[in-house]
Amino acid sequence: MKILVVEDNLELLDDIKEFLELEGNVCEVATDFRSGYMKLGVFIYDILVVDIGLPDGSGLDIIREVKKENIDMGIIIISARSELEDKVSALELGADDYLTKPFFLAELNARVRALYRRKTYGGSQVIHFNEIRIEPDLYEVYIHDQVLNLTKKEFDILHFFVTNNNRLLTKEAIAEHIWGDNIEVVDSFTFIYTHLANLRKKIAELGGNDYIKSIYRVGYKFTDQE
Repeated sequence: MKILVVEDNLELLDDIKEFLELEGNVCEVATDFRSGYMKLGVFIYDILVVDIGLPDGSGLDIIREVKKENIDMGIIIISARSELEDKVSALELGADDYLTKPFFLAELNARVRALYRRKTYGGSQVIHFNEIRIEPDLYEVYIHDQVLNLTKKEFDILHFFVTNNNRLLTKEAIAEHIWGDNIEVVDSFTFIYTHLANLRKKIAELGGNDYIKSIYRVGYKFTDQE
């Protein structure tokens, strides 16, 4: 899961980033409206966690821009404002959840996971694609009910493919989603080819089909359609 956190309290921001990354997520951060808005215009995120009170604008304005541009992501507001009116305003603009400060990081993580499940696969804790079964919360994958042993990156790539099946995914999009936006400095995507080769081999060893279709010079599509 790739998450953008927009928060001007640097200590809280560092704590959130560290906690979410320890939970296996890719977490990018921004400390103000401008940098948060710029990241949303360049990179793809699954979840946006945003504070209302930012030094150069409002988190509510970021939500307005996300909805205006039809960017598909889950949105969680974190704010010290606990008044009902603020919560209603945020939810009516399109936020999916509202968490009042102070909060436990474990609660934020639980809400992020629940929102991701709801947005991505209808709230189910299990994802199915033909003979493939993925249990994201447990980081487990099964092929024909046999355990598929994967590295963390292999799991992330397979999960990204399955939840975006039948969509064309560029090499850049895959790299940014799995490794974060710092990946833009690399000049080769050889590491993606290596991970995909290992992933294909492991799936085949358990009798699974190869759904990863290469699109010449562009990227890949995970599909069971010819």
